[in-house]
Amino acid sequence: MDPVTTRYAPPRRLVLRLVLGSLAQGRTDPTIRRDADGWWLTLRLASGPATLLLREGADAVEARAWGPGAEDAVAGVPALLGAGDDDAGFEPGRHPVVARLHHETPGLRLARTGRILPALVPTVLGQKVTGVEAKAAWRQLVTRHGEPAPGPAPLGMRVVPTVAAWRRVPSWEWHRAGVGPQRSDTLMRVFAVADALERCAALPSAEAGRRMRTVAGIGPWTVAETVQRSHGDPDAVSVGDLHLCKRVGTALAGRRVDDDGMLELLEPWRGHRQRVVRLIEAAGIGYERHGPRLAIPAHRSR
Repeated sequence: MDPVTTRYAPPRRLVLRLVLGSLAQGRTDPTIRRDADGWWLTLRLASGPATLLLREGADAVEARAWGPGAEDAVAGVPALLGAGDDDAGFEPGRHPVVARLHHETPGLRLARTGRILPALVPTVLGQKVTGVEAKAAWRQLVTRHGEPAPGPAPLGMRVVPTVAAWRRVPSWEWHRAGVGPQRSDTLMRVFAVADALERCAALPSAEAGRRMRTVAGIGPWTVAETVQRSHGDPDAVSVGDLHLCKRVGTALAGRRVDDDGMLELLEPWRGHRQRVVRLIEAAGIGYERHGPRLAIPAHRSR
């Protein structure tokens, strides 16, 4: 099939790795892949499934899309690549590390997918488990219950399942993917109100988050991780993450801190706190770990 094409010339420099990297559920995510041709993404849109290929040029991004949703896929490229990312009021000079990272990372933009479920489902899968476990569950479920990517996508790429297909996943397959009843039950509640949740993508992120939290099992961490991607929210911080507070503390204070300490360190950039987090993550700043790995405590909703 012939692709639908577009060319997006951003007003400021962008680097696809920095913009799209946070959307992938690890390197084996069947919905996003990077190879010599560029960045491949599969999308499930109202008009149907699509495969999108993005290639970085000197002054523009070349986009090609295949499938029933191809027209909508290319129409969404500017928003996906951060066209609506407004950093007005962001003052990186408030801290020397943030100033340096901002200077060294001029191609970072906050992506906005405009879709709730593709961000919400893998986030629920990540509740109270390790990242490795969550990514493996996502890969297994999407590969088995999604559909092949349209067009010349790399082998193994899949489009996320339809809501109807998610609902048909039997309990034993959730178990085989390492997803316990608490998370699978939360997802079934999500799928029961999927249409209403998808409409939240058109709302301000705060209101979208409030509505998401009416679903039992969805808490602040899940909301933050979702609106960071669906809305490109520059301020949503993933409070409750086992590692994030320690990374932020190491970067900004030279020591590990808890969630309260992280929020205190990020407060000078309220309105852009997630932007600071993304700069720290893009730089690969970690923290020194000691002792055995601790089990993650269970919470009512995350």
